[in-house]
Amino acid sequence: MSSEQTTMSGPVHLSLPSPPPDPVSGCLECLGIAVTRANARSVGDHSKATDANVVLRTHLREDHGAE
Repeated sequence: MSSEQTTMSGPVHLSLPSPPPDPVSGCLECLGIAVTRANARSVGDHSKATDANVVLRTHLREDHGAE
């Protein structure tokens, strides 16, 4: 007989996704990314909207010091 375990050891706990980042008021780059995200959402392109969130988070961290 084999003693190899064939079942999971316990439940997997997933958290809710982070809320979408907010653009900084008065920043044209933030505005452009937010418009791209809104356009993607309006046509149901959730992949492109998610990509815009990543770009916005990176921009916020690098150019606005957000964490």
